[in-house]
Amino acid sequence: MTRCLASVVASALLLAWSPCASTVHAQAPASAQPPAPAPSQPAPQPPPEAEAQEKQKYEEEVVVSASRTEQALVNAPATVTLIDEAVIQNSPATNYADLLRAVPGLNVTQTSARDINITSRAATGTLATSQLALVDGRSIYQDFFGFIAWDFLPIDPQEIKQIEVIRGPASAVWGANALTGVVNIITKSPRDLQGTAFSLSAGMFGRDADGVERSRGNLFSVSASHAAAVNERWAYKVTTGYYQQDAMARPSGTIDNGTGTRYPDFGNSGTRQPKFDARLDYDHPDGRQKVVMQGGFSGTEGMIHTGIGPFDIDRGTYLAYGKVNYSRGATRLNTFVNRVDGSATNLLAVGVDGKPLPFIFKNTTFDVEAGHLATIGTRHVLSMGGNFRYNAFDLSLAPGEDSRTEGGAYLQDEIFLSSMWRWVVGGRLDRFSVLDNVVFSPRTTLMFKPGPAHTVRVSYNRAYRAPSLVNNFLDTTIINQLDLGALNPALAGRVYNFPVAAVGNPDLSEESLDAYELGYSGVIANRATVSAAFYVNDSKNSIFFTQNGSYRATNPPPGWPLPPAALELIYLSGRFGPGNGLPSSFTYLNFGKVRQKGLELGVDADLAGGWTGFANYSYQPKPVPTGFDISELNLPSRHRVNVGGNYTGVRMLGNLSVSYASDAYWQDVLDSRYHGYTDAFTLVNGTVGYRLTDTFTVSLKVINLFDQEIQQHIFGDVMRRQGVLELRMRVGAKP
Repeated sequence: MTRCLASVVASALLLAWSPCASTVHAQAPASAQPPAPAPSQPAPQPPPEAEAQEKQKYEEEVVVSASRTEQALVNAPATVTLIDEAVIQNSPATNYADLLRAVPGLNVTQTSARDINITSRAATGTLATSQLALVDGRSIYQDFFGFIAWDFLPIDPQEIKQIEVIRGPASAVWGANALTGVVNIITKSPRDLQGTAFSLSAGMFGRDADGVERSRGNLFSVSASHAAAVNERWAYKVTTGYYQQDAMARPSGTIDNGTGTRYPDFGNSGTRQPKFDARLDYDHPDGRQKVVMQGGFSGTEGMIHTGIGPFDIDRGTYLAYGKVNYSRGATRLNTFVNRVDGSATNLLAVGVDGKPLPFIFKNTTFDVEAGHLATIGTRHVLSMGGNFRYNAFDLSLAPGEDSRTEGGAYLQDEIFLSSMWRWVVGGRLDRFSVLDNVVFSPRTTLMFKPGPAHTVRVSYNRAYRAPSLVNNFLDTTIINQLDLGALNPALAGRVYNFPVAAVGNPDLSEESLDAYELGYSGVIANRATVSAAFYVNDSKNSIFFTQNGSYRATNPPPGWPLPPAALELIYLSGRFGPGNGLPSSFTYLNFGKVRQKGLELGVDADLAGGWTGFANYSYQPKPVPTGFDISELNLPSRHRVNVGGNYTGVRMLGNLSVSYASDAYWQDVLDSRYHGYTDAFTLVNGTVGYRLTDTFTVSLKVINLFDQEIQQHIFGDVMRRQGVLELRMRVGAKP
């Protein structure tokens, strides 16, 4: 592996390709980004006539995720949405689903009190695998199953400086699994957080659904933090918190898909999430070196939905992490370790022993990354680096493999062609132990700047997702059920149990996506940020969990109580999908090609008197598959509209947002009997708050103000109105 990694690094440097680049304006946060070049290597600057305009307010919106170096949002070579501190603090959201829902192009589903899935520019679903999530550049992507557990974030929302969402592929920058985009949560440093903070919230939510009246559910959270600068060299912060929510309402009755299938009855559950985080910063006297040492813990429990049915994650499941970041001038060295340890029980599937199917999972990830930023003359900003990652696994559902290694390297160049033209060109090479070939992720963006506050982009990107360990090595047998009354009314109430094999596929190729985009970002009258993007995403070798075997008359399942010919009738009926009969086995397969087009329009305005507002629209027509049937795909909402405003005054604060999503189709749970559409919905959320003193703030936060019965996934829980009363305290804060 060492020779392979060395070859990757050498090849990347020789090719002179890179992920992307950016104008370097200032020292980037050490926790999130490489620092600016040393004074002896100044970054290229815009022409003198533009310097005064470059100081305008729009440059206050700075992002680091698009090209792994700090830059003005309007100069980013990718479409990026920034959610700032004021919006985060005033938002009524109690989870990341409701906080991120208003981002254009981002498809969000919440299927239980803790289960959240987010995907950019493509349909999301259970165990969404294509979106990378980071905390200050540290990946929280779970390599064993290939998804994001958003409740494994150890931080309190009040610690967040900003959230940056790359809407589109970013593997050339971030490597594996940034297939459809990246969410990078950037936190405040201890020096920014100086003081003691405390928050307490409690609330209730409705649980009536499908005409069934149920008691209200409760939720509760508490958090506390303390941060201080000991002296000019040392600063620290400590944070702890706890969140608890009862189970949401389960849908009941017949699934609205024409099959006559009823929602299965299983015990739903809420969630409990303890958290702890600590950070220690050291600033060297020379002003150029910095060390950040950080560690934390996040626990969870509750429902997670998968292709083989819902699992109830047991209490005591956790992710613990530790990391050390070192930077010196334009050079950085970052390392972290993530440790996931937990267990869960499937609530529908049973094993061959007749007991509920268990899932015990342990995953330890070690990652080391190095990078450097340099300038060549006055027209080039070069960024280069690489990482090595090792995963150790212990999974009860995939006992055939216990480790995986990967390594990669990138090189990038941002070229200042003239005062109006910039060209970003770059690429990354990665090598996985489970893939036969090196993966190449090129990226290029040509930017035209008719003025300092306006950018038109034409870009091409390629990204990929590596198969997860479960994709490759799943190995279990579950017992499925068939109500024979669906075949013959005379057999109503008689249930037949039959075995179904669920196996991985070690020969899977990586999923890949080629993205083409025409985009615009600009600032109007120094108050409104306007964005527009039209994109075409061509994906291939998508990895789907699909039925690959059927029981037929020639191979009936054990104890089949009807004549074998009945299995042929089931096969011909298409009850289990086109070309499928009573399932005998499922596996992961690479499927042909899919083209997804889309349009995104948005405006964020800084209004007068402490008000800000936003409006955006996303259009995603039905994707077009090649080489397989569209029934294998989830279909995203065709239309999404978000409108809202935020107010921060001397004493009052407020937030109001309206989100509309049209109907969507889901096929990623169990078999075709459970597949179908969810209705369009409109979600209205709001916050009203008052600062009692400079220390205390009290707020009323409401989700789903008009108490609509909203189901975001065909198999997911039902959302009703939620109200939360929150008290926040902050003392000794830095001005």
